[in-house]
Amino acid sequence: MEYIPRLVDSLVQAQLDAAGALLIRGPKGCGKTETARSHSRSEVTIDDSSTIQAAMDTDPTILLTGENPRLIDEWQEQPQLWNSVRHEVDQRKEKGLFILTGSSTPRDTQMKGLHSGVGRFGLITMGTMTWSERGWSTGEVSLHDILNGLPVQSHVLTTDIATIAERLMIGGWPGNLELDLPTARLANENYFSILTEIDFHKAGGPRRSTARVRRVMRSLARHVSSEASIARIAADTGGSEKAADRNSIADYLDILNRLMVTNDLEAWNTHIRSRARLRTSPKRHLCDSGLSCAALGLTVDRLKSDIEYLGLLFESAVIHDLRAYISAARGDVFHYRDSSGLEADAIIELPDGSWSAVEVKLGFGAVDTAARTLLDVAATVDQSVMGKPRALIAITGSGFAHQRPDGVTVVPLGTLRA
Repeated sequence: MEYIPRLVDSLVQAQLDAAGALLIRGPKGCGKTETARSHSRSEVTIDDSSTIQAAMDTDPTILLTGENPRLIDEWQEQPQLWNSVRHEVDQRKEKGLFILTGSSTPRDTQMKGLHSGVGRFGLITMGTMTWSERGWSTGEVSLHDILNGLPVQSHVLTTDIATIAERLMIGGWPGNLELDLPTARLANENYFSILTEIDFHKAGGPRRSTARVRRVMRSLARHVSSEASIARIAADTGGSEKAADRNSIADYLDILNRLMVTNDLEAWNTHIRSRARLRTSPKRHLCDSGLSCAALGLTVDRLKSDIEYLGLLFESAVIHDLRAYISAARGDVFHYRDSSGLEADAIIELPDGSWSAVEVKLGFGAVDTAARTLLDVAATVDQSVMGKPRALIAITGSGFAHQRPDGVTVVPLGTLRA
């Protein structure tokens, strides 16, 4: 297949210009290798073959020999390569020498003796494809234009619930681009099976239970876009028995995090005028909506029949895309919730400290509710410290892009791009 440009392409080139080596990390199958390959001139795939092991035992620099930038795919299979790359960068004092890709982070025991890489490595975290990369957005509205106060408008988008459910189920895996819904659903189920039966044990060790990691994944999928605690996940995982041990669940969550299939949204730490206290629990998200559907064995009909869960999964997809769209500006995304119950689904924060609040509503008819929430959040944040919000944004599943008289910008996800 011809390479489809990704949002991170500009970041890759910028990092190659700035650092001697670049690490691109992300869940398996998100497109890291193809993106890295489009920017490299030679490559080697690291595995556990006798050839690779012989090179590591004899002279690891053999694996680094080739035209630059040189792609070293799945470097974590031989963690000591990190130091070899660092040493080569130090010796040659050039930029853009190597691109490393990895779909898991080595265990702490494997990282002993490895240099941090500060000053030598750039880092990019990559996810699955956004709706705009996938071709599901018209791209009429730019998030960066909204954040810079520019006017927005779009055609009326009449995306129905069934179409949204199908897109959430297919997800953003590049390998699903040419697949119809039944085949993509099967591919996602296969991904879930391989993740829980093979990849999880490879990353964490063979003593963990496949049945338990499946239950943990299903609990995370059920509680997507919520602040489910470890205690809640432990209760789910215990099933009809007593709740699972919390330390054990924390261990499982750590392994899933190292595999980059979880993508929790941290709480925003800010100054507020209210006497309410800020909540600090992260919101649970998996790396792709298709994985959530596969973990729960959902069909489109089942997903459509549970509008509340469909809305939470749509919110997760919006958060996924916002993170990708804001990455080029070095921004970050958080969630806001205080003890009074006031919350914003997303807070976009840029490196200069400026911020915007986002509410996600599946239906266009809920925009008034979203606007009231956003205005309440803006009034609660101490603007004498944090400044006024750049934008207040309601993201919907259908409708049209416009700015309301109260200043809230409304934009359907199917019209949004970076």
